[in-house]
Amino acid sequence: MPAELRRNLDRHWLALVLVAWLAIAAWFVWDRWTGIRWLSLGDTDDNMRLMQVRAWMAGQGWYDLRQYRMNPPAGFDIHWSRVVDLPIAGLILLFRQFTSASMAERLACGIAPLLPLGIALVALAATVRRLVGAISWPLALLFLMMSAAQTLAMFMPMRIDHHGWQLACLAVTVAGLCDPRGPRGGALVGLASVVSLAIGLEMLPYIAMAGAITTLRWVWDAGEERRLDAYAVTLGLGGAAMFAAFASSANWTMRCDAFTPVWLAVVAASGLALYILAFLSPRALIVRLALAAAAGAAIVVGFAAFFPQCLGRPEQVSPELARTWLNNVREAKPLYAHPFRVAFPIATLPVIGLVGAIVGAWRARRAPAAVGWAAVALFTIFATLMLLWQTRAGPAAQLLAVPGAVALAVILFPWLLGHRLMPVRVLGTVTAFVLVSGAFAGLAVQYLHIDPPSAYTRRVNGATGECMRTSRLLTLNRYPAATVFTFVDLGPRLITVTHHDAIAGPYHRNGDAILDVQHAFSRSPDQARAIMKRHGATLLLLCPNMAESTIYRSRNPGGFYDRMAHGAKYPWLTPLPLPRKSPYRLYRIS
Repeated sequence: MPAELRRNLDRHWLALVLVAWLAIAAWFVWDRWTGIRWLSLGDTDDNMRLMQVRAWMAGQGWYDLRQYRMNPPAGFDIHWSRVVDLPIAGLILLFRQFTSASMAERLACGIAPLLPLGIALVALAATVRRLVGAISWPLALLFLMMSAAQTLAMFMPMRIDHHGWQLACLAVTVAGLCDPRGPRGGALVGLASVVSLAIGLEMLPYIAMAGAITTLRWVWDAGEERRLDAYAVTLGLGGAAMFAAFASSANWTMRCDAFTPVWLAVVAASGLALYILAFLSPRALIVRLALAAAAGAAIVVGFAAFFPQCLGRPEQVSPELARTWLNNVREAKPLYAHPFRVAFPIATLPVIGLVGAIVGAWRARRAPAAVGWAAVALFTIFATLMLLWQTRAGPAAQLLAVPGAVALAVILFPWLLGHRLMPVRVLGTVTAFVLVSGAFAGLAVQYLHIDPPSAYTRRVNGATGECMRTSRLLTLNRYPAATVFTFVDLGPRLITVTHHDAIAGPYHRNGDAILDVQHAFSRSPDQARAIMKRHGATLLLLCPNMAESTIYRSRNPGGFYDRMAHGAKYPWLTPLPLPRKSPYRLYRIS
């Protein structure tokens, strides 16, 4: 590589990363333009996020996150906060100056997920620069774009839910752990931790690990007290500030599923304890270790004593709802419970990154980067093992694997490129790139047709897509606004696209309504009618072969939905006309 290019890659890395981010963002917007134009919010959480933003911009209180168009008239509280609402609303207000309100909303949903992608790219590049080499950061961006498909999915246009922002916080956390400047690194870790907590608790295990690594760094080296001090202050005070600014009224109770007083107490106690440790900083390593262990034990014991209700499942749903719904969520299942075509691409990069992180940590064992590599290796090991518990750990595992993959590439590429044989220089380097980046996994599944989805799966997925299609749902607006009884997974999309209200969405605080929908479709027609009338529903909307509908048919033969699927008619259900080729069946309830 020419010396001038090396100097520019090193000197102007931040500007170049931002340019790369803008180019990537522009490509994604162009590539997904049809989805942006049609407001194709494919996930239920994305639809509910937009409804939350709409309600706030229409005058709903900052601390009132109750969704009144779900299970009306009372509505239901969701466990989210407004942290992620802010950039979406800001973009809507910006684009309203140049285009219609409807198009402004679509543009905001298309661009908002790309903002945390920029943060993640900068943090990832900074981490790789510190651990691997000053000019190795382009490989990190390239590997992320080519191989971390599950991670990238969280940053795609229209993916406006909070997962992209939490991944960005995780990337900043790792960059802070690797920062050679102690106070700055500690503050970054603390700030990223409290922002992530205010968004949601999904990254709580990683946040706890970051705190443990920061503390152990101080235990090993008393000179790290300024890092620990900065982390403790930003964690404690930042947590209090985020709670005061963003905790909804419903989250001021002692619940376990969000950043409530339960977790505020843990954060405040942790910050105070670590601040005291940093202030004392005894010279003897064994004393520092004993104090850190005592502080950790006190926090754990205090948590168990004061908040015993949170020692179990944080959602605190009923056993029936856990059995019929929450335990069956695909992303909550372990990796080995998924088909090979799904599991293999998810796990490939984390395994490669894990090997690379271990190699990198060993090679840097006597270098200043050793502590940073140790942090990355611990995080990568943890995230990879988490895949054996839930596949929702996949995006974090892929993101954390990038530094390790780059470390392997930096070892292999110079040797291959410097080989005396041209075939080795060309074919060897290409092969190494495909293998080290993990790109071969996706290519193998795609082009070798390994474990292809069954005809049944393709049919169900196609039907579900038709049920969610904007143009299809808009045809329901020919009927006056009503409360519609329909599938749980269709509820958020229905209220987003149409003027109708729904009964339930897949959110655990909406558990009673979810069970009512399940009972109605699973039990007798008379019981179904009673449940619908109790909820004030005047329309029944069915979408045959939607994924959720197949569950009611397979698990409850002879139940209300199974009978409807076989053509049963009831005097209290009046069929309503819909356009030709509509995927729906619509009835008036009397």
